[in-house]
This record gives sequence, structure tokens and C-alpha cells, in this order.
Amino acid sequence: MIELRNVTKKFAGRTAVDDLSFTVARGEIFGLLGHNGAGKSTAIGMMLGQVWPTSGEVRICGHDVAVNRRAALLPVGAIFEAPAFYDYLSGWSNLEILSTYTAPTSKARLREVIEWVGLTGREQSKVKTYSHGMRSRLALAQALLPKPELLILDEPSDGLDPEGIHEMRQTILRLQRELGLTILLSSHLLNEVEQLCTRIAVLQQGRKVFAGSVAEVKAARGKVALKTPDFTNATRLLRERGLITVTAEERFITLAEGRTTAEIIHALVSQGIAVEGIWQHEQTVEDFYLGLIKPPPAAAKN
Repeated sequence: MIELRNVTKKFAGRTAVDDLSFTVARGEIFGLLGHNGAGKSTAIGMMLGQVWPTSGEVRICGHDVAVNRRAALLPVGAIFEAPAFYDYLSGWSNLEILSTYTAPTSKARLREVIEWVGLTGREQSKVKTYSHGMRSRLALAQALLPKPELLILDEPSDGLDPEGIHEMRQTILRLQRELGLTILLSSHLLNEVEQLCTRIAVLQQGRKVFAGSVAEVKAARGKVALKTPDFTNATRLLRERGLITVTAEERFITLAEGRTTAEIIHALVSQGIAVEGIWQHEQTVEDFYLGLIKPPPAAAKN
């Protein structure tokens, strides 16, 4: 559904996106992560044909956006940057006006999208009376008007309270599950990304530093939590025997290739070191992300 091939975008000599490549498969929810200024919005702008790449190729649903923007974006709905509405008009009137920018939309379709996003009963209220969460749902309704196959959502939960975040998450999951939509979303809410996405890409200073599945991220291969009264001596022994390679935070160890927790327990207990607990650690997307973009520590001074 989405394919970026070696895409670079420069603004007045500054590189905003640098040689970026990734794909989004039909039917998945894909997360685009990165700090402010990492290049997420620029990448989305290029997908939507609002920003032209300096080099590389952006393809949506098989069409090159730069060559055939209309065909590429025909099956796409999007929330990009801050959605703007006519505050003195109702939600219904706003959707009627906005639908004329793309194609005529029936009243039945308007009612359908309003129901999908949970605004039934408030569609005739003026938008100036809407909460932030209701405005976000109205923006999502606008994105759904053209019956898209692909939704591109730039920070869909930005500024929402916990209840609004939960409602937006459930709506996105329902759209993907019941309508079979492909969804790309950017977000700085890493817990939401973990609950929503099947795969992610992480950008740092315009470059992709990771792309893979959330399941792969959470697996934290070889990372084990170890609880023992004498962590220092325990890990020294395990290192000497070649059972571990890394320790962290006085509670985590990383197993050497091919080693098991059973070997760890046997080695410690046989030397009289108590093991109060040992279990495979499942890292969160937040753990992974912060570890990935954390700058390397400064070299120690002699």
C-alpha cells in the first residue's frame, strides 16, 4: 500500500529526510516514530503529495505520487497536521463542505461516518462547542468520507485526555478490523503505538534507524531479569563462565548465544548464590525506543 524508495528531502540545504525506505503492507497498522524534527511529518507530507521529494520515489497503492498524484491519493484518507473547521457551523455542515473538495457525498455516507466515529447526536451542534476529543473524531470522520482503503494519521491522539486516547485507539482498531483498512500513523505516545501497531519504523535526524515488528521489539532477545541478594558477585561468576555478555541496572542480564536460564540457575546455586527469581524480560516499545535514540555516553576522562 505504501512504498518509499531511497527518499530524500532537503529544505534550503538542510536534510529533513535522508535516504528513507520502508513499505506498509495491506491491512496492517504501521507506526512511524521519532522525536520532534525527526522527519515524520515531512515523510507523511511526501506520501500525501504536499511535499515533493528531492530524490527517491514515493508510491501509494502502486502509483508514484509525483507522477500521478490523483490516482495515488484516490483511495487515501488522512489527518495531517492540525485539522481546520468552520467553528460557527455544525459538524454535519463542515463534513458536507469538506466532501465537496473531493467528490459528492450522500447523506447516508455522512450519517455512516458520523456513527463510525461516535458523533451521532452531536452532528448538528456547532463545532465551537466541541471538545478537543470531538474535534479529533470529526477530523477522522472527514478522513473516512471517501471510503478509503488507506488511512494516514499524523498524531491522531495528540492533546487528548486519557479517555479520549482510549476512545481513539478503539476506533482505529475497529476501523482496521471491521473495514480492513490499512493504517499508517505517527505518534509520540509510545504506549499507544505498542497497543495499535504490528510494525514500526523509527526515524532519527531524518534517517531510519529501525524497521521491524512490535513482536520483535518486545522479545528483547536474551534479556533476562535476575533477582539475587548478591547481583555483583553473581554476574561476575556468570561472566567468568561465559554465560552472559551484558548486565544493566543491577537487575538485567543478557544471555550469551545459546545459553539458557536453567544454566544460569545451576551455576549460581552450585556456588551457594541464592536465586530469588529469574524470568525472560519483555521490553516495551518505550524501552526499545529510548534505548535506540539515546545518545552514546561521553567517553570517560582519564
